[in-house]
Amino acid sequence: MFKRAVTRKVFRFITMPVLLGLSSLSFATEPDWTLYQQLLDQHLSQRSASKSTQGVALSWLDYNALKSDPRFDQLLQQLAGFSVEGLEGRNQQLAFYINSYNILAISLVRQHWPLQSIKDVTPWYQSVWKLEAGQLDNSAISLDKLEHQILRNMSEPRIHFAIVCASLSCPDLRAEPYSARTLDQQLDDQAQLFIANPTKGVRWDQGEVQVSKIFDWFEEDFDGEKGVVDWVNRYSDKTVQSVDGFLDYNWSVNGS
Repeated sequence: MFKRAVTRKVFRFITMPVLLGLSSLSFATEPDWTLYQQLLDQHLSQRSASKSTQGVALSWLDYNALKSDPRFDQLLQQLAGFSVEGLEGRNQQLAFYINSYNILAISLVRQHWPLQSIKDVTPWYQSVWKLEAGQLDNSAISLDKLEHQILRNMSEPRIHFAIVCASLSCPDLRAEPYSARTLDQQLDDQAQLFIANPTKGVRWDQGEVQVSKIFDWFEEDFDGEKGVVDWVNRYSDKTVQSVDGFLDYNWSVNGS
């Protein structure tokens, strides 16, 4: 009787850590973004409109340093080898594909650095968005497919405040990876920051309101013109009655 009790205690002692380990693994379905965070910490900084060469306040990426940083290649390998089948739920999928879009956009610029615009990656008669930007789940993918076939089909308009096509007029590259646990807060924060930025989000000028071309290009995602106004008002400290025009979109690269 005593031996059986000891055996049961030993069994519980051995198996509990194993079971706990398996349990934690079962929930670890998002990638480890440590490398991405390290790269953002080292190579991303804030620039005010007065310090930007083209008068746009934004998050500024040091492509010169990033070009020779081997950790970025490791990040791409990690991204390519991650199985998307392990993603659980809409928020995990959204966070993963937003991060993937931003990383692969950076990668395209980095591969062809130096250049003036991400559009310079391809000749004028080709679309950089349809070019193979990298691999996800060991399959080639383009930025066009990521944005239009995956992310936009998930019916989340706030992605347009989060995905960054490596250009000055894009929303700012966030200084942290997106994650399922904090995604709603991160997307709300991105929307507020973008709309509050008069150099590329929403500008009030002598009573008229001009907004980013993003609201024009993706008006249907925001439920039409009235929907655009509602979205602006949701994240602005000023009230908009209508949109009077759209800001010029600056495709110059968001770094140096």
